[in-house]
Amino acid sequence: MKTIIQNINKAFDHRIRLGIMSVLMVNESADFNMLKEMLGVTDGNLASHTKALETENYIMIEKQFIGKKPNTKYIATTAGKKAFREHIEALEKLISKP
Repeated sequence: MKTIIQNINKAFDHRIRLGIMSVLMVNESADFNMLKEMLGVTDGNLASHTKALETENYIMIEKQFIGKKPNTKYIATTAGKKAFREHIEALEKLISKP
């Protein structure tokens, strides 16, 4: 039997991970400082939540140097975009139920 919450994805149950994926769904990529500023989180919080999403293969992390400064860029994977869309659709179904 299917339940109403079956497609709600545990990987997105934290507000920071939800925010990261929301930003990456509407942007091709985002760097560490952009996400940190937009979400209002600490370096450690952002690092741990991006690592959790990377472990699920929902985002890719690219590290490079721009001049002499390190730059970390995040990109939502195809699987991550699909999982996030399914999560949002499940939430929409949940709140639209009478």
